[in-house]
Amino acid sequence: MGRRGEHQPSLVPGDPGDRYGFPHLVAEFTEWMGVHGYSPRTIDNRRRQVAALAAWLEERGVARPAEVTRPMLERYQRHLFHYRKPSGDPLSFRSQSQRLLAVRAFFKWAARQHHVLHNPASEIELPKVERRLPRPALTAQEAELVLAQPDLATPGGVRDRAMIEVLYSTGIRRSELAGLALFDIDQDRHTLLVRQGKGRKDRMVPIGERALVWVDRYLAEVRHVHAIEPDDGVLFLTVDGTRFSLDRLTQLVRSYVERSGVNKQGACHLFRHTLATLMLEGGADIRYIQQMLGHADISTTQIYTQVSIRHLQAIHTATHPAASNTPRATRQVHPVHRGVEPKVSPAALLSVLDEEINQENRPDPGSADHPATSPRGDTKHDAKHDSEGDGKHDGKGDSPPEAPYKRTIIR
Repeated sequence: MGRRGEHQPSLVPGDPGDRYGFPHLVAEFTEWMGVHGYSPRTIDNRRRQVAALAAWLEERGVARPAEVTRPMLERYQRHLFHYRKPSGDPLSFRSQSQRLLAVRAFFKWAARQHHVLHNPASEIELPKVERRLPRPALTAQEAELVLAQPDLATPGGVRDRAMIEVLYSTGIRRSELAGLALFDIDQDRHTLLVRQGKGRKDRMVPIGERALVWVDRYLAEVRHVHAIEPDDGVLFLTVDGTRFSLDRLTQLVRSYVERSGVNKQGACHLFRHTLATLMLEGGADIRYIQQMLGHADISTTQIYTQVSIRHLQAIHTATHPAASNTPRATRQVHPVHRGVEPKVSPAALLSVLDEEINQENRPDPGSADHPATSPRGDTKHDAKHDSEGDGKHDGKGDSPPEAPYKRTIIR
């Protein structure tokens, strides 16, 4: 039996004894990804998504990958488009792309290993993925309301408060929180070491004094109660003495967010958004936020610049002639712009706007290999959409890359 809140691996439909069937070849594909350094989460996501295709094909009398044709996969893509979840909602284009990326990766591998004569998924065109803002982040006051929810009279409440404080102070991902070890926090230097985060990269981030105080209290009062031998050194433990599953962490933090009554949706990632937004509004350079969040590409971090609507409103009021009933000459200049020379000329700004119009009808340079569509967060790789998937990918798409274009960034 798995841990509470943890998904069990789904079975791959088909005859396990058929060496050319889906169960046998998916098992080989899974082993191949492990040998080549893909993360466990990427492997699990791709396995589940290929299993879903196998189940759909089995209902139509297709049991072997060698029997799959391009028209079948195009029908499967239409099936994903028309599919409705139990709630009645359709799959987002991002979810559709995630599933198709796994299918494309599987058949690419199968063709290279000569399990199929040709790759039927080589010319499957992924749907263009919508670019959406993150859900609204918490304000500083709302974050304090959530932090006040755990019952500090219980060991579990002290542990939960310490975990949420760490999320709020550092902005680490839930998988990174679950994997924290006792020696990953340096009390003297006020730093936290993330080992093998997304992309299998280590990084060092600062952690605040208040979070350290709560971690100290947890270590002194709670952890030894939950720990069992042999102790593997994981920092935050369940009552069973094991590390948290990712789904259990989500359930736990979401329950505190809902209990607080802040009228915001989210769980662990909500505090990641909150850290980025509050630091940005506090004047932090986006490059430092990028380092905090562990983003390999600063364009991933730039989505949070769109969230800082309060600064935008203040600047709009200070600079737009019709934004207020107060004469423009008497308005106060926003502190961000007081005494600061503009870093871009009006002509340059207009040229960028013109370029945006020219790019409006261009294909998204990431959508072919899943930038905002891939499970990883890398705008250039096949594996970007494995949720928090931090695995590696082969870096080569099934179709020629888009022609590069010049991007102009206004700072």
